[in-house]
Amino acid sequence: MYKIIGGDRQEYGPVTADQINAWILEGRANGQTLAQAQGGTEWRALSSFAEFSAALAARFPAPPLVGSADPGSVADAALTRGVELNIGSCLSRGWALLVNNFALFLGASLLLLLIRFSLGFVPIIGPLAYFIIFGALYGGFLLVFLRRVRGEPAGIGDLFSAFGQDFVQFMLTGIVIAVLTFIGWLICLLPGIYLAVAWKFSLALVADKRLEFWGAMEASRRVITRCWFHIFGILVIAYLPLILFMCYSLIHVFSVMIPFLMNSGSAPNFQAIMKMAISLAPLSLAQQLIALVTVPFATASLMYAYEDLFGPRPAQAP
Repeated sequence: MYKIIGGDRQEYGPVTADQINAWILEGRANGQTLAQAQGGTEWRALSSFAEFSAALAARFPAPPLVGSADPGSVADAALTRGVELNIGSCLSRGWALLVNNFALFLGASLLLLLIRFSLGFVPIIGPLAYFIIFGALYGGFLLVFLRRVRGEPAGIGDLFSAFGQDFVQFMLTGIVIAVLTFIGWLICLLPGIYLAVAWKFSLALVADKRLEFWGAMEASRRVITRCWFHIFGILVIAYLPLILFMCYSLIHVFSVMIPFLMNSGSAPNFQAIMKMAISLAPLSLAQQLIALVTVPFATASLMYAYEDLFGPRPAQAP
């Protein structure tokens, strides 16, 4: 007999090993679910009990090696399903997931923000380091959301789950997307916007399907191209508070800087510059606070769209 900690963090039992095996096969428990044998005092993951290994192997087979999956087959399977994304459904499910996991998502977003800001204070090396590790950091960030979308346990520590044997693929995905998207923006605005949206699922595909970086980017582009405006709509609506505030901030900054530059003359007044910078600091702080909510909301909504298109289960009805 065993006691078990459910996904709602409540304790259940005592129950038999057969019952737990049934829950594993139903997807209601997994290898990270905590259990305690009758008469024992230690809570252990189900994966550490030999009696549950067969059920875990059947329900949660080991992930394939990186590059073993065929990107074309992954994209073809998603396109063959013919799922019609519903923007409202993705947003509503994303909001519900955010509300139910607010502490986890806020903590992961805050940690991501602190890492970026901390590295930003290190001249040259800091921004370069963030440019290199961004793909792995954001890949782990997406994995936190994807696991909760699927009802699997997740923790803030999963943010660093991509810093393993797949790190190079995450790194290359992040770097190549950033460089090519930037080139697209330089050539013309529209190619940059198209690529930024079309490659939105690339890191998720590296994390979930274990694709190599270019195959993941191509699979993401092929599938999203068919529903590009749906993904674009999800992004615009989810980020709308942040977009509006950034527009307001830009107008405010120009309204402050233009008179300052006109009245400053030829010699720079460093005291006046510092005073102006301090007066604009609350705008930056407010923008980051808004991002702490909008980024998790947008990510949760996007991961529902990803699950509908690429996930192992049928898409949810709108």
